[in-house]
Amino acid sequence: MRLSVCLLLVTLALCCYQANAVICQDLDSLITNFLFSNEALIKSEVVKFGASPEAVAAKLTVKKCTDQIAIEKRLSLKTSWGEL
Repeated sequence: MRLSVCLLLVTLALCCYQANAVICQDLDSLITNFLFSNEALIKSEVVKFGASPEAVAAKLTVKKCTDQIAIEKRLSLKTSWGEL
């Protein structure tokens, strides 16, 4: 068991050394939409995936909180999250 874990770690280290932390376009679009879109668009995005009413309500509650953040701070958040 220990040998297989070590072998797996060595294999990952040798094969995946080129991995980077560049954010994918879909995640960037999701963050941008969430921070700057209206509630109706957010609700339609969540509903199209068959989310429960509780999940929709939870996402809209978080959206209401983020809407209270000043636009300059939201731009800063988007920039920061885009660099992760």
